[in-house]
Amino acid sequence: MLDKILDEPLNGWLSESTEANHIVLSSRIRLARNFKDIQFTNRNEAKDLEKVNQMMRNVLADLVKADTHQYSNISFEQLSDVDKEVLVEKHLISPNLADKSTNRSLIVSDDASIAIMVNEEDHIRIQAMEAGLQLKKAYNHAVLVDDAIESKYNYAFSEQFGYLTACPTNVGTGLRASVMIHLPALTLTGRLNRIIRSIVQLGYTVRGLYGEGSDVLGNIYQISNQRTMGISEEETIEQLTKVVEGLVAEEIKCRDQIKAGDFEAFEDKIWRSYGILQYARRLSGKEALSLLSDMQLGMDMGVLPAAPKNTFNKLIVISRPYFLSKYAGKADMSPAERDSYRAKVVRDILCK
Repeated sequence: MLDKILDEPLNGWLSESTEANHIVLSSRIRLARNFKDIQFTNRNEAKDLEKVNQMMRNVLADLVKADTHQYSNISFEQLSDVDKEVLVEKHLISPNLADKSTNRSLIVSDDASIAIMVNEEDHIRIQAMEAGLQLKKAYNHAVLVDDAIESKYNYAFSEQFGYLTACPTNVGTGLRASVMIHLPALTLTGRLNRIIRSIVQLGYTVRGLYGEGSDVLGNIYQISNQRTMGISEEETIEQLTKVVEGLVAEEIKCRDQIKAGDFEAFEDKIWRSYGILQYARRLSGKEALSLLSDMQLGMDMGVLPAAPKNTFNKLIVISRPYFLSKYAGKADMSPAERDSYRAKVVRDILCK
């Protein structure tokens, strides 16, 4: 299972989905949980870290019974640095967890729709992923897993405050709901910054491709809730869904605006980007994502011929530096070698 997760560009939950996901790429639910009477992970007590690790190994059979999927426990001590970074690029673990190894692990389902980070900032962080705008479906899946674990072990919970977490901003529901959304037309027309300010004022965060502290690449943004107290999980999901639906509507308006304007100039931009992707001999990761964003927008708007399903999502992953090294079977590629190989892979995929 590990080789499949590391070597294939798309996780099973995305490659097998029938969702139309050219604007909203994916939905994710994350539940932060800690076990009762065990010190938080940030105390770095080896005996407590190992206890949590062992508890989660013991829950594998319960997860299979509750979920029908097969689960594996992946110890970080068996992973190379490149392998851990690939898991970050595929959004299965956080950059924070990738920096650690001892008594850290990942529990993952066979289709990678569930990924449980063990001994990250909290004892466990349950993540459920779905293609497109399917926050409710992802939440229901996360709850199924959460209930299976809680039926075996007690969580740290306060009647007054809710679920207790290492970071106060997660106390309460412990829920982070987020969507990955592609907004090239809003960016191109210059309307995105104003809309982002409005979203932030409503209590949501807007981040880059890899969440907190990451850059915006390829016009791809993560939108997530901030509040975890004084609001239920269902209300959080409903409100975020409305925010995302509003963003999608604004993106579509901007695409209509582009069509009504100097459309030939837009076509020229798209075809130039597509031409570079098809013929360039070197591509940096940042440039590749920018050009791929133009390509997908051009396909969505009928300027370019449609590509096979999930080509955009596939190339996003393949163009990332660590997955590219894994794909090439060469962990120590120089930046120039990586840029050359990235260009070759993109050419090969687009010219099939």
